[in-house]
Amino acid sequence: MANTPGFVEHILELAAPAGRAAAHPMFGGHGVYVDGTIVAIVIDDVLYFKTDERTRPAFVDAGLESFRYESKDGAVHTTSYFRAPDEALESPPAMKEWLRRALEAALRSAARKPRKESKKRRS
Repeated sequence: MANTPGFVEHILELAAPAGRAAAHPMFGGHGVYVDGTIVAIVIDDVLYFKTDERTRPAFVDAGLESFRYESKDGAVHTTSYFRAPDEALESPPAMKEWLRRALEAALRSAARKPRKESKKRRS
C-alpha cells in the first residue's frame, strides 16, 4: 500500500516550523527531510521518526514501536525508526519537539559515519 498524498502533505505542513521540510519517494513510501537531513519515513500512512541511543528511550517510554520489515527470506529486520506519537500528528508544537529529537539523532548518526574518500581521476 502506498502513502496517500494528503497524509504526506499534512506531515510537511506540521514539520514546516522545524525547518525546510520536504518528502521524497523511497522504498514504496517517503523519506521526510528537514533542512536536507532525513529525519523520518512514511510507510503506509504511518510516520516513523529517526532515533538513536539517546532519543530511543523517549519513544520506548511513550509505548511506541520501531518500524520492522520482512525481507524476501522471511527474516524480520528492526530499524532505528520509531512510530510517531499521535500528538505529533495533531499539534505543530508537538511535531516540532519530536522532529527536533529525530534531527539530533540523524545528525549524530551522520557524524559517526566515516567520510568517503573521493577516487582520484586518472590522467
